[in-house]
Parts: sequence; structure tokens; C-alpha cells
Amino acid sequence: MDEIFHIPQAQKYCHGKFNEWDPMITTLPGLYLISVGVIKPVVWLADLTGEVVCSTAMLRFINLLFNCGNLYLLYLLICKLHLREKTRTTSRRVLSALSLSTFPVLYFFNFLYYTDAGSTFFILFTYLMTLYGCHKASALLGICSVLFRQTNIIWVAFCAGTLVAAKMDEAWRVEHTKKRDEKSPPSQVPLSFSGAKKIILFTVEFLTSPSHVKAVLLVAWPYAVVGICFLLFVVLNDGIVVGDRTSHEACLNFPQLFYFFSFTLFFSVPVSLCYHRALRFLQALKKQPLFFLFVTGVSLLLVWKFTFVHRYLLADNRHFPFYVWKKLFQRHELVRFLLIPAYIFAGWNFLDSFKSRSLFWSLAFLACLLAATVPQKLLEFRYFIVPYLMYRLHMPLPSLPRLVVEFLLYTAVNAATIYIFITKTFHWPDSTATQRFMW
Repeated sequence: MDEIFHIPQAQKYCHGKFNEWDPMITTLPGLYLISVGVIKPVVWLADLTGEVVCSTAMLRFINLLFNCGNLYLLYLLICKLHLREKTRTTSRRVLSALSLSTFPVLYFFNFLYYTDAGSTFFILFTYLMTLYGCHKASALLGICSVLFRQTNIIWVAFCAGTLVAAKMDEAWRVEHTKKRDEKSPPSQVPLSFSGAKKIILFTVEFLTSPSHVKAVLLVAWPYAVVGICFLLFVVLNDGIVVGDRTSHEACLNFPQLFYFFSFTLFFSVPVSLCYHRALRFLQALKKQPLFFLFVTGVSLLLVWKFTFVHRYLLADNRHFPFYVWKKLFQRHELVRFLLIPAYIFAGWNFLDSFKSRSLFWSLAFLACLLAATVPQKLLEFRYFIVPYLMYRLHMPLPSLPRLVVEFLLYTAVNAATIYIFITKTFHWPDSTATQRFMW
């Protein structure tokens, strides 16, 4: 587990040893700096001494604080994103935030000293400030998120992308919207080859227009500064990873997107799937068979030529993805191809959930989703936390019964994973340390 690296490193920082670094750690020291910044004042105020200072329990408590912060940020984001929902939605907003705060993969790591809780906190805070138009504050919070995990720069870029999307929506509305469509969601274009061509031409025209570029930069320049600083870091560091780079090499693992869609479908079934949506999928297959045939062909090619398997996935039997891969994908070579229809439905369901959002916002999100998942060689469910929460936050606010079912699903999964972690221990032949099953 990563705690064996994170805890000693944080304890070094607690003792003022800021020049010592464990080369096995690949993320920047945001978690340790925040931990010291919180613990030291508490230690001084409570007059604590001895082993309790920066102990494992105290360090883990930092993530519990982040979890409380995530709950509040999720509620604020839901309120902001669903302002136009019908009245009497307070209970739905509260339950939705509570349910998302117990999202199983994130919830599990709230009790351990990992980077996920803090990383998620700062990304959510960054996005909230973007929605409120506080772009300088958002950029500063974005820097904090990058200090927890370098790949969070993608979600800082997403925040900037939402501003670009808003400008493109406005330009599209002026150029293409007819009077009878003025009340429709902006920039909704049918899923077709002709529609894709129209979008591409408009995007090129927008991005090559000096007036449009100037209008975007006037509001998005703080994010551009963060991006430039990050590029400078990458150049000076000779890469995005600090510490051990051999196990974190980028590749074009396109099936990661399919795994994410499947992961998303499973955890969002109570709030995203219904009879009418399944029926619409069948109708779409009937109306656009050539388009779906093309998508199937591309998917076959991507699975065939771009499936990569990290050695950790095959060797580390403590993590659930190991068993997913072993029990499912390694049963037969054809399994990965037979799953493609399920991937297509999961992807369609994912996109259909965004039909209330503008097309250009959806494109910005999908571009960031690709950047966050495809370069990862390792199938690791923790990498799906932020994109899943972003997806779920932007769905239309579910009904109360659906939210209850979602909460019960998350609670059942959390109870099962925590029970397995605590009670189902085992040992490796070459180690005396107790091993546990976990996400």
C-alpha cells in the first residue's frame, strides 16, 4: 500500500526534514505540506508531545477532514449546477451530496493516508470557484491540486475549457440558432457525420478568430499562467513524474476509456439507467446503423492494437482490478472483444446523460476525460474518482427514490470492501507483512 511511503515522508516533513525525499513517491508534496500546516498548529494549541505528533492516526485524520470538506463542496456544486431545477429540491441536493461523498472508491481511501481525498477536495474547490467567476482564486486552488497529483492539471484545464465552451456556445447561438430553437439547449447537434463536420469547421473558425481568442484570454488568463508554469515544471523535471518513473510510463491505452464507461455505468445505474433510456438506445441503433457500425469497428481496432497491461495489474493481488482482470479478461483472448457491445452501450448512456449540457461543454469534458484516462497504462480505479464525480455532478438531479437506491448501493459496496479489508488478510510467501484486499 502507498501508506508505507506517504507516512514516513510526512513524518520527515513534520520534523523539518524538507530536503529528504523517498524516490518511490511519484507525486508532489502537497499532501505532506498540508498535513504539517494543519498538525503543527494543533500540536501547539493542544500542547501535544511525543509519538502522537504526526502519528499514523493523526495523519489519517487529515483525510477525514478533507472528506468533510468534500461533502460541503459537493453540496455547493450541486446547488450551483442545478439552480434551474424545480422547487423543493433541498432534500434531493443534500442526499445527492451525501451519496457522492460516500462514493466507494473515494470513501475507502478517506480512512488511509493517501492523496485522493485532498486531491479531490482541491479539484472540486477549483471548479466551484470557476463556476462563481473567481478565476484567480480558482487558478491558485488549481496549483494546490497539482501539488497533490500532477495529472490534476487536466482538470484545471477543464475549468478553463468551460469558459471557452461558454464563449463558443454564445458564438454558435448567434450564428446558427433559429427563432424556433431559441429555448433549446445551446449547440445541441445530432450525433452524425454531417453534424461532426459542422462542429469541426465551426471550432476551427472560432479558434482562428482573433476577437474570439482575445475574449477567451480576458477571462481565462489565470489558468493559462498555471498551464505555463506546469509546462516549465515538466521541462525542468524532464517529465511529469517525480521519483520512480519506470512504473509510470505513458502510453495510448485507449481501452481505459471503455473501462471507465463500464465503471461509470455500474456505479450510476440507480440514477442514470431506466427503461426509456434503454429504449432510446435501441431506437438510435435502428436510425443510425452505419454510425454505430463505424463506432464498433473503431472500438475493435482500439481494443486489438492499443490494449496495454501493466505489470502491477498482473502481479499485485491485493487490489480488486487484479481480480477483475484475472476473472474476466484472462478467461479467454476473445473476452475483450466480446465486451465491446457493452462498452458502446455504456458510452452511449454516459453521453446521453449530458444531453442537457451544451455540446461544446461536453466536448471539453470528453477531451479532459481522454487526457486523464488514455495515457494511463495501469488500470487503477482511483484514477476514475474525479471524472466520475464530474460526470455525476452534471447529470440532471435524480429523483429522491433513485438517490436513496444510489446511497444504499454505495453503502453496501463500502460495507463489503471495508469488511474484506479488515477481516480477509493474507500473507505473501516472501514477506511477513500482513496483506489486505483493497481498491
